[in-house]
Amino acid sequence: MVRVAMLGIAGVLLALQLKSLKSEYSIYLCLGISVLIFWYMTEQLGTVLQGLQAIQESLPLNAGYIRILIKIIGITYIAEFASDLCRDAGYQGVAGQIQIFGKISVLAVSVPVLTALLDVIQTFLGG
Repeated sequence: MVRVAMLGIAGVLLALQLKSLKSEYSIYLCLGISVLIFWYMTEQLGTVLQGLQAIQESLPLNAGYIRILIKIIGITYIAEFASDLCRDAGYQGVAGQIQIFGKISVLAVSVPVLTALLDVIQTFLGG
């Protein structure tokens, strides 16, 4: 975490210096730093996936639910990443649309879980 924080701080400080010279270069630098941080994040994601597999093996969970959870995490991160980049570039409208699309995508992916939950509730109510 310290490495990623230092990388982010150094990138932002360099971007601030470049912003006065050429603002496009500061945006490209921030994009590059964001991609590097994303690369570090993928290493941590492997640990998370191993933990989810261990949970799936120890509990009688449907594998589809774990897959849905992983998709939701991915959609959330990608939407946040893209909207933050757009917001940093000054395109708040596009950033807002990306966030809305991300929320709708999470809702669409989670429909099977919601349906299963409603079936369980209906079973408990005796219907």
